Amino acid sequence: MDYVTLAEAAELEGIKYKTMAQRLSRKQSSFICKNLKSENGGKDIVLVAVTSLSKQARAAWKEREKLKVYVADARTDEIKEPEPEKPWYVDADLEWYISNYKERYYQGVELGNIVREFLQYEEQDRTSYAEAFAQDKLGKSARTLYRLVKSYMEAAAWADKLQKETGFSYDFFKVLSLCRKPKETGCFPSITPEVKKVIMNIWFNEDFAHNNGTREMLYDKLQVIADINHWKIPSYQTVVRYIQYLMDEKRMKNAQFLAAKGPLEYRNKKVVKAKRNTRSLQVMEVLMGDEHTFDCWVSYRQPNGKITAIRPKLVAWIDVRSRMIMGDIICKDANGDILKQSLLKLIYADANGVPKYILIDNGKDYTKKELTGVNRKQRVRTDFDDEVKGFYQSIGIVAYERAKPYEAWDKGQIERSFRTVCNQFSKWFTSYTGTLTGSRTDDKVDKDIDRMLKRGELLTMDEFYAKWHEWLTKVYAVKRHRGLMNAKETYVTPYECFTKEERYQKAVPPREYATMLMLKSEHAHVYNTGINRFGNDYRSEELDQYIGEEVDIKYDPNNINTIYVFYRGKQVCEAYSQELLQIAPTVHQEAVAEHKRRQRAQEKRDREILQQAREGLEEINEQFTSFQAIAGGIDLMIGKKSPAKAKVVSLPDDNTYRQGFRTRKEEELEENTYLASQGEKALQKLRVIGE
Repeated sequence: MDYVTLAEAAELEGIKYKTMAQRLSRKQSSFICKNLKSENGGKDIVLVAVTSLSKQARAAWKEREKLKVYVADARTDEIKEPEPEKPWYVDADLEWYISNYKERYYQGVELGNIVREFLQYEEQDRTSYAEAFAQDKLGKSARTLYRLVKSYMEAAAWADKLQKETGFSYDFFKVLSLCRKPKETGCFPSITPEVKKVIMNIWFNEDFAHNNGTREMLYDKLQVIADINHWKIPSYQTVVRYIQYLMDEKRMKNAQFLAAKGPLEYRNKKVVKAKRNTRSLQVMEVLMGDEHTFDCWVSYRQPNGKITAIRPKLVAWIDVRSRMIMGDIICKDANGDILKQSLLKLIYADANGVPKYILIDNGKDYTKKELTGVNRKQRVRTDFDDEVKGFYQSIGIVAYERAKPYEAWDKGQIERSFRTVCNQFSKWFTSYTGTLTGSRTDDKVDKDIDRMLKRGELLTMDEFYAKWHEWLTKVYAVKRHRGLMNAKETYVTPYECFTKEERYQKAVPPREYATMLMLKSEHAHVYNTGINRFGNDYRSEELDQYIGEEVDIKYDPNNINTIYVFYRGKQVCEAYSQELLQIAPTVHQEAVAEHKRRQRAQEKRDREILQQAREGLEEINEQFTSFQAIAGGIDLMIGKKSPAKAKVVSLPDDNTYRQGFRTRKEEELEENTYLASQGEKALQKLRVIGE
């Protein structure tokens, strides 16, 4: 009687060892067992008679024993095939094989049936039976049959091994072992290694790829190189297939894109982007700031009164958690002052709180020293205890982070929000012209904006902002946001998420303090005459102690009569311009600047007039000679002059020439008179500045 161990019995039954032991304990009378003493002195080994097992288990045991016999027979065969360490089908995908080699698979199924039928033979004359069976079923010799049996047994062994390790069935190994191995792709035996290397060198060459080099161009170059080196190259079709193999099978498309488009576009379009887990953030914990140019036109009145058409710019911030847009300001041109106003609008009006962190654009408007407290070349503050703080830190923001240049995905939330603005807001305006800076021509819409401006069809800046504010508060803020839904947020509208989710709390600074922060700031040198700015001298008794020192000044561009002087972060004094105070109580910086420009222009005109009036005759006509070249020459002023600087001329006797000269001088005199009158008018206008 044949016996197996309890573990083997469980394996044959297809159940766990513990289950088999419990079954043996409950139904002892149904099993024939015996104990075998352990060689190491442990517990006795329980053996179970094969006849006590189920029919299925007995059949499995019987097949296994026959396999052992035929393994021994196969080993006695004179022709032995090398046994691979790991057959190909172990790593094969069954579904993929059936999909691509369906006919081969079903042939393997038939061969498996033949092998199992042969294994069922239990008589003694196995050798003669094998010869007849192989000829009848396969039309082959017994050697072929034994080879199939060996492959089948090997597959069965691998299936048992992996089943023990994973608990899954791998019986399909037995079928695949009788199928032909799939042909390896990518070998291209007709292409030598040297030629393969040259093909890759050409195809992935930076200049070749950047110029959109074609396969035909590559093959032409390959022929030239092959002729020089006396290489034999394959056909054009084979080279094309090899290139396609590199791109598709070897997954080298991205490498070729990098060579063709460069690192910036590669990082934008091909590099893996990490998704932020916005749900881990609090409301107002992280804000992103950027500016956006609308793809539509509005009517804008310039300071000189002229009305032109412009594309307005939006400066705004978005809360990363809720996608709420705040601090929105629409202007002609964004700058550091507009950015400050946007932040103050955010903390005092829209959010009534200070954000913890901000992610800012890398542009100079966002990263200037008066905002960050550091030079633009520094990406982060190295010392937050500096006496001179930037605007961000001064209003209570803990820290800022600059987006990397040309990497828009750093500000993914606000960039996507601006796309929403374009698609759901800007496109509803009749003045929409598309993205004028885009590379796609179909993004542009032809509109006669100048004609629309003359007809009065464009909205003014105020009217446009009213439409924008209505859309922002009544549409965008209360509409279901796809980003919030994808993030599995409880509240899926920006307004609900902003008002109902957990929030970072930071009190706002006093408004008076914020007003001081809005002042423009610069460095200045203290001279013995005071501080010179805007063409004026600002004086104060307190400045006497800082002559020769570098100080910081703050001023209101709308009133530059007064500047505020600071030294190492502490206010020193208020300095005044007596000249400006005499003109008017308040003077705008732009007005003074315009005044100075007019003064400089006037002075330039007068100097040119003076130079023309002093121009010597020898500079007008080379035929003239110096007055001092003859005795008794004419000199307008009494005294001695340096010979190098003296410019005296003698008049020729030619009456025609003298008449022409007199006429030209009369014309210049009339022109000078006109310029002088214009200069006088300019002076009169300057006297009324500040009135």
